[in-house]
Formats: sequence, structure tokens, C-alpha cells
Amino acid sequence: MKHTIFILCAILVLCASCNDLLDQPAENVSYTEATDYTIQANMITPLYGVYAEFYNRGWEYAPLISVRGDDVNAGGLGDQQDYAETDVYNYNKDFWMYNSIWKDGYKDVFFTLSAVDEINKYREAGANSSLADQYIAETKTLRGFLLMNLTRTWGDIFWPTSSDPALMLLEGVTLREDMLRHISDLMDEAIPYLPDANPGERTDIRGGVTRYTALAIKAQANLDLKNYQAVADATTQIIQSGKFELEPDFYALFCSIDKGKLNKETLLEWQYSDYGTAAGDLDTHLFGFYGPTSWAPKTGDISAGWGFYEPSLKFIKFMLDRNETVRLTTSVLFTNRGIAALKSDPSYATLPSYVTNTTPSGDVINDYPRALFASGKHYLPSDQITPGRKDYGCNKNYICIRYAEVLLMYAEALTQGATGGSLTAAAAVNLLRSRAGLPALSQVSHAQVMDEKFAELAMEWGIRYYDMIRLEQYNELSYDGRTFDPSKAYLPYPQAQVDELPALRAEK
Repeated sequence: MKHTIFILCAILVLCASCNDLLDQPAENVSYTEATDYTIQANMITPLYGVYAEFYNRGWEYAPLISVRGDDVNAGGLGDQQDYAETDVYNYNKDFWMYNSIWKDGYKDVFFTLSAVDEINKYREAGANSSLADQYIAETKTLRGFLLMNLTRTWGDIFWPTSSDPALMLLEGVTLREDMLRHISDLMDEAIPYLPDANPGERTDIRGGVTRYTALAIKAQANLDLKNYQAVADATTQIIQSGKFELEPDFYALFCSIDKGKLNKETLLEWQYSDYGTAAGDLDTHLFGFYGPTSWAPKTGDISAGWGFYEPSLKFIKFMLDRNETVRLTTSVLFTNRGIAALKSDPSYATLPSYVTNTTPSGDVINDYPRALFASGKHYLPSDQITPGRKDYGCNKNYICIRYAEVLLMYAEALTQGATGGSLTAAAAVNLLRSRAGLPALSQVSHAQVMDEKFAELAMEWGIRYYDMIRLEQYNELSYDGRTFDPSKAYLPYPQAQVDELPALRAEK
């Protein structure tokens, strides 16, 4: 996949605005004229390209989507002041990150649509129709994930149905609720044609999406719609498939290359590799964004991070109050300065011994001015990094959806009145509590499920923030001097896009 040349959507890669797209030649035409669609084995090539683009995320993509919850703060004293302002609900429509996330998301949405056009040309030339259906279903699933992130970030957005980006000049935006229904329907279209497997079981595209990835995205969309029975139905299918299980070692899920990559708990992840070599080819995500700016790695000369992603004091105190050990020491990298800040609160003047600036893997997190803590879920221990490599987090995959989230969506749906399978809400929650070393609960309320989601999924994809928005628990988002107002639920459209797209000007 790394060396696949796929320029089908090159017109979108460096786009600055929709007008820029229209001014450029239709490069996909010259590409298709040179393609021999009768070579049936090449039908997978457009799909390879879609996955390659999907994994090629800018470092700003996930942090901007997830920074506004009460589980995580933007590191201060940095050169991305508008990122920090976003964390406290002060939005700048001219901030480059807003425009970048919008462009990156829609670039790849159009990429998936263009791939469908190419796959159908192979089908028309005699390629296996069933395989074509599967490949198209995979593009739909990835498109659903991209659109979920766009609508969670901006609310009402465009719903492209054609590979021609010029149509965005003519179309209006789709209301958020309708978009979520479209995403759910899109997953229904894809599910019958997708492999019945755990992504790690696939041999054609290792780690590629399966019907259970699509079911999880369908559950997410319906959760945002508060259609809890649809959530229960989708998650029940995943649970009853028997294809997924929790990784017994929570720390290893995030902090081990051998156990973390393509784990049976994972339904979707961005995949990277250093190819087991000390130098040369490298596909990686810039995990340095999340790391401490000063540390003493146990092994090797590994670079420090940027310090822009900090677990909140509120989250850490919440975890200490629950006597969490496994999930807290996995989720948070402590500094001595952060520990002192905790102790300054009389209620936390005495801390358990596991609250230390030395990680379970033996790396020491030094004090640094930008933040008090760093994210352990985006940390890879130095002894897990291939000798000779120096980038923070190098060779780590980025988990997008995991079975723990599926279990918690299922449990929440049941506490909201939905009917599930044989697994009770308490049983689903207790699977997670058992891994975390916590006692089982005989039954669970909705509030207890939400607490479990807070503990289990903190720092992951803004799940906590979007839960609080959906449940209108806005008081939770007003913390540590922040004041949240419902009018701040979604980011403003990027000004660069408003200037070019009439429908956004109408919405402004």
C-alpha cells in the first residue's frame, strides 16, 4: 500500500478552496485514460489509495476534534494560542486548524467517492462484481467515519454524493440530525457486503474495515440521535458476533507494539510502521504533539514531545476518587509539578504510591512549563521503539474505535430504555471494571455508565465532550475557570470556506 501510486483525487490533496479545485484540470481524466480496467487484479488499487489517504492524517486532526471535553486540556504557553482558546470555548473562525480539519475531512470524503467511480469502471470491464461491492462498501464505511467527525465538529455540514467537488458550490448544507441519519443509512448500505471478521483477521487488507466497524459507526450516529434502540441493536450484533474481546492488559493496549497493533479489541485504527528497521522507510503519526516536552527515556535517545495535550485535573481527581489504578496510570503521565498541584488540594494531600513521574515502563517524565501532565494513551514507552528510531511514539498505531466503546454504548442504550441481547448493562460494564481491577456492580444506572465512559474513554476522540453535549450536561463542561454555553457546541465554519461556499454564507 505504501508504494501504491493513486492520483485519482490529486485535485483535492492541496486544495485551498473550492474555487481552487475548479480552476485545476481534471487530473482523474488523464489518469483513467491511461488505466487498463481489464486488468481485474488492479481493482483493489483505488481501495489501497483510500486507506493510504485515510491513515495520512495531519497531526492537528484528532486533537482539535477532542480538546474541548472536561477530560483533556490544551497545553498552555505554546505557539498555537487559538488551539488553547478553542479548549476554553473561544473560537476564531480564521484559525488555520479549523480550515485544515475541514479540508482534510472533505478531501478524503471526495477521495472515497472518486474511488467508487474507479472501482465501478473495473466492474464494467468484467471484474468480480462481489469484490467490487465489498470495496465500495469499505469506502462507504471510511466515509461514514469522516462525516461523523465533521458533523460532530460543525453540526450542519455538506453531504457529498458525487465525486465532483464543484457541486459544493451549488448545494446547501444538511442539518445535523439528517446527516446522522444519512450516516446510519450509509452503514446499512455497506454492512451486507463487508467481511464478517475482526479487522485483524483480514488477509487481503490487514486491519481493514469489516461489517462490525460499520455497525459501530452506525451505533455512534444513532447515539448522537438518541435513538437508543438502534444503538442497542447495532452493538448487540457486534457483541454476539464473538469476534471481539477486551485486551486483558489495559496498559499494553496503548503501550505495547506487540499487543497494541491490530488487537482483538480494535474495530478501526490508523496503521503505521517503521518496517522493523533502524532507518529508512517510515510511516508514522506525529505523536509528539501529545508527549511531554521533557523526559528521560529508559532506553535510547528518543525525542520529547510538544506538550499540547493534557489530561485535566478534574479527570485525575475523578479517577483518584474511584480508586482507579490501572486506567489512571495508563491514561496519565505525571510530572512532579503536576503531583504538587494535586497535593495543593487538601483532599489530595496524600496520594497513592502509583502516582509518580516514572511510568510503569520506567521512563521518567520531567517537569516542563507547558503542562502538568501528558496523555498516556498517546505514549509509547521508549523500550517499545525500534532501536535507532528517535521519534516520540514512532511505530505506534492510532486507535479510532474499540470494543470498550461498543460495550459502553450498549450499556448506555439499555439504561435509556432499549432492549438488548443476553448481556445486561451491568455485565457489559463489569467486563471493563474487571480489567480495571474494580469490583463488580450488581446493577448500573445511566449515571454510573456515564462515569464508566469517563474513566474508560478519556482523551479519546472527544467522546466525553460529545456525550455531555448530547445529554445537555453543560455544567460538566464549565470547569477550571471555563464557562460553557450551548451556543458553543459546534465550531464556527472556517472563514476561508465561508468566503468560497455560498451555502455556508447563508448559514453564517
